[in-house]
Amino acid sequence: MSSPLRRRGRGPIAPARPRRVVVEARAKLNLTLAVGPPRADGNHDLATIFQSISLADTLVAEPRRRGFSLVVRWRDAAVRGKSRSKDDVPAGDGNLVLRAARGFADAFGIEGGAKFVLLKRIPARSGLGGGSADAAAALRAMAALYDLRPRRSRLMSLAGELGADVPFALLGGTALGLGRGERLTLLSLSERFHAVLAVPPWRVSTAEAFRRMDRKKYGLTLWKAHLRSVQAISRKPLSASACVLMGNAFEDVLGEFRARFDSLSNRLHTAGVVCPRMTGSGSAVFGIMASGAEARRTIERMRGREPLYHVRSVGAGILLKKLVT
Repeated sequence: MSSPLRRRGRGPIAPARPRRVVVEARAKLNLTLAVGPPRADGNHDLATIFQSISLADTLVAEPRRRGFSLVVRWRDAAVRGKSRSKDDVPAGDGNLVLRAARGFADAFGIEGGAKFVLLKRIPARSGLGGGSADAAAALRAMAALYDLRPRRSRLMSLAGELGADVPFALLGGTALGLGRGERLTLLSLSERFHAVLAVPPWRVSTAEAFRRMDRKKYGLTLWKAHLRSVQAISRKPLSASACVLMGNAFEDVLGEFRARFDSLSNRLHTAGVVCPRMTGSGSAVFGIMASGAEARRTIERMRGREPLYHVRSVGAGILLKKLVT
């Protein structure tokens, strides 16, 4: 290891802490998602394959002497149509950015605070993990602002306390998620892909989706079969198109939204994407584009008024830039 730089007669030069940190916080897709029966603790076991995508929020962080503040600004990233998620993003204590920053400060004994500006592009309450991505970005930003290098296991533990999807948002790429989704195994795609993503105006409550799942009273045998299938496919060279064929269990409990989901899926399929699927508990629906297909032409063929996004698979969930001046 090289010795620290020294000024003549004055000892080591302390590295300058950044005055601003910019973090790209990427959305996720669930390429497949199976849900198990309720556990004794009230949660459900999941088996899912996560994938980070290019659609991302941007979190800008600057240090403060005390306390934390957050300003949320909306940047519409739809390539067709207009997102309606602006009013669904809390700016106060309900935002995971502030919870993550305070949790990090408490865990590492940081007396200083931070000022955050969040540029939102990921539609809220759509199954794309935008809030989880923002929380993961806040953890990374705090570590960079205060020049800390916590062990990955410690950071992942903090992420898990914030939400089941936050550990993956921190890790990113492609991963098998088990447990509540927090037990992660990194995977590799056989090839990168592009997808068209549609976000309908209707939204699905995750809590209600789980309640409907419980009322189905499906058997343990079906869950074990789904679990084995997800684990088996994750041991092979991973094809995103093969993953989506395995389905998303939340599509079976859409209730009054089922007809709208079927309509959206059919229109996406007609436009030229492969096997449209919902991500998370909804309501965003994505379809993988065939190799060589042009996103522009696919989007032009798509009927309907839903906001459309052209996204691609990426290999990381967080991209951090330190700005010293």
